[in-house]
Amino acid sequence: MGKKTTVTEENLVIVESPAKAKTIEKFLGKDFLVKSSYGHIRDLSKSDFGVDINNNYQPDYIVSSDKKDVVKELKQLAKGAKMVWLASDEDREGEAIAWHLFETLELKEENTRRIVFHEITKDAIQKAVENPRKIDVNLVNAQQARRVLDRLVGFELSPVLWRKVKPSLSAGRVQSVAVRLIVEREREVFAFKPTSSYRVTALFEVTDKQGRVKELKAELNKRFNTLDETRAFVEKCADAQFLVSQIEKKPMKKTPAAPFTTSTLQQEASRKLGYSVSQTMSIAQKLYEAGKITYMRTDSVNLSDLALNMASTQITEKMGAEYVKIRKYKTKAKGAQEAHEAIRPTYLDKETVSGSAQEKRLYELIWKRTIASQMSDAQLEKTIIHINSDGATEKFLATGEVIKFDGFLKVYIESTDSEGEQDDSNSVLLPPMNEGDELAMLNVEARQRWSQKPSRYTEASLVRKLEELGIGRPSTYAPTISTIQNRGYVEKEDRDGNERVYQHIWLEKGKPLVESEKTEISGAERSKLFPTDIGMVVNDFLIKYFDNVVSYDFTAKVEKEFDDVALGNIEWSKSIDDFYKPFHVKVEETLEQSEKSTGERILGVDPASGKQISVRIGRFGPLAQIGVSSEDEEAEKPRFASLRKGQHLETITLEEALDLFKLPRTLGEFENKVVVIGIGRFGPYIRHDGKFVSLKKGVDDPFEIDLETSIERIKTKREEDLKKIIKLFKEEPDLQILNGRWGPFIKFEKKNYKIPKDKNAEELSLEECKALIEADTKTAKKGSKAAAKKTTATKKKATTKKAATTKKKASAKKTK
Repeated sequence: MGKKTTVTEENLVIVESPAKAKTIEKFLGKDFLVKSSYGHIRDLSKSDFGVDINNNYQPDYIVSSDKKDVVKELKQLAKGAKMVWLASDEDREGEAIAWHLFETLELKEENTRRIVFHEITKDAIQKAVENPRKIDVNLVNAQQARRVLDRLVGFELSPVLWRKVKPSLSAGRVQSVAVRLIVEREREVFAFKPTSSYRVTALFEVTDKQGRVKELKAELNKRFNTLDETRAFVEKCADAQFLVSQIEKKPMKKTPAAPFTTSTLQQEASRKLGYSVSQTMSIAQKLYEAGKITYMRTDSVNLSDLALNMASTQITEKMGAEYVKIRKYKTKAKGAQEAHEAIRPTYLDKETVSGSAQEKRLYELIWKRTIASQMSDAQLEKTIIHINSDGATEKFLATGEVIKFDGFLKVYIESTDSEGEQDDSNSVLLPPMNEGDELAMLNVEARQRWSQKPSRYTEASLVRKLEELGIGRPSTYAPTISTIQNRGYVEKEDRDGNERVYQHIWLEKGKPLVESEKTEISGAERSKLFPTDIGMVVNDFLIKYFDNVVSYDFTAKVEKEFDDVALGNIEWSKSIDDFYKPFHVKVEETLEQSEKSTGERILGVDPASGKQISVRIGRFGPLAQIGVSSEDEEAEKPRFASLRKGQHLETITLEEALDLFKLPRTLGEFENKVVVIGIGRFGPYIRHDGKFVSLKKGVDDPFEIDLETSIERIKTKREEDLKKIIKLFKEEPDLQILNGRWGPFIKFEKKNYKIPKDKNAEELSLEECKALIEADTKTAKKGSKAAAKKTTATKKKATTKKAATTKKKASAKKTK
């Protein structure tokens, strides 16, 4: 509290994060106290939308309960300070935080200054203090407009989904568009019908002038559609003579990518480091707040003159002047708004920094990209060797690249999202040869290949698509992607591929042609975004009844309007009004007139009962149903079965749905107790004598496993459980001392109790165990009483608030 006295005479600086406060404090003198607001201090209230629709959409802000102590402290400090400096981030969100602080702390314009900087360095901070400005109300209004519109859309649409699709659902403006992109891509995958062709490659032997033998791999410039055509060509190769008919050499150059923006950093960190979008932003935030990189929310590719000079110096010193090529990039992103710099290291002479392994890796990626952007083009030579065989119109082509001058490639190569077959011949150094050279064929291979299905989105490729469409802004990508996963509309996961048979032809020099069938795994997915059935049903409902809300053009147009608000060209409340009035009418019409939407598909008839079998969204997720519901109490009730992971309402077949009703299966008896196979929340299981044993993933099929294998699994589980037992008591069979994941514990009457670290589990007596159980129970009761007390107080507060709101509504109604 020693610094509090200083503040009564001098300066209070408020930032939004403790880490940022700590870094800034190093650069400001003893006359400055730096404090954190810990992000936003207030938000829209939850009652009546938090927006006064009848009063020009005025927001009703309340201080968050967890920020009341922070606000109280900041108010006291602000009262005693000569000058208050609001130093939140240099974007709309940061400007809004500064404005909320100004309003809530009841600051005065004469002794309040707004300062901004896009890097946390001594020079940048001091320059900001020397050039303060007022809060930019237009930027604040742009952020308010986004927050209010998103609240109105979410609060009006969610109840529609509760009534017309399924309880507890929610909708959002940008999130729903992101889900639409993923759903549309999934349906492209569903509709895709692969076509096959035959790829032919050959391995040749070439002898150079010095008598050295080299190998050369080449691919035929044509793919055959049928096995017969392919076989006929390969057979001809057995006795053919192969000659080099042409050698093409093409000079090429490669240019470095621009410095990082928010979206390109998210994409490249995903491809190169395997980071999720939110993970990348969290790590970048730490680097920024520690003063190691410039501000990480930007769609600018511009670098300052200072940064360009630093880059030039570093490249010259490390690699030589011939590697320097200073470039000024221009932002191409649709609707780019910020006049910031690209993301770069604050000090380009630092190739690495201290911090966690993740921070170091991300920093090095940013450093390399920044340096490479100011380096010379790479000069390459592409060579294509044409190889003719007598009697064939097709040619084999061998392709390779030679780097004449590495340029920026010395530091950095950009990754891509491209999938599928890669050209094996690229970047291969080819042996020297001349036109007319004869080549000896070592082998010819033909493989059946298939066309590639559309690629599902990764988090990074979804960000790129949203940016291309002008949807969202640097600060919205990460929360949007997190939200659609948290709501259960989209799942990010790996999926194993399926085994596929392909035709293979092999011809080796001097040996007969070998034709065979081989297998491969195809269609494996890694960290891809898959829509859930509920995500698809909600998407279809929104497209049917609220097509403008999930329209790509409309969402991009709204973003453009927010930009115009930020520039002061549009009144934000009018922009909201133009959208909200027709939208509200549509909500009321939909509630009254629309049918309930469950994504139901009738698959056919159950052969055993003759009843209809269908699939749909139920209360607990997607399910199959035999029979139809009836109001007649005496009618037979329908039977239900949950869909298995990987099954979809849109693609499941009648046979697959009928299989779901084959479980639970009774296999027989073991030790005079029934053995049953079923599928539960955590996957397939064996139930025996009141105990459950999980089936082995990828080994045991619940529909095919026999009694003998099931007994083996039960015995194995018993052996594993025995290893967990540390001590048993004959006089109290229900009490056991077991070894668990986190160490020894006591199990008694299906409850677990801790064993203190200073106690030896093997030496505990029954009396000591009971004493520990009693002590643990007392501690738990104290905790639950305190929690109950807190809950009662919260409920009381909520009831009082609700009563006040009801009274307010009644009064307003009376006035009308």
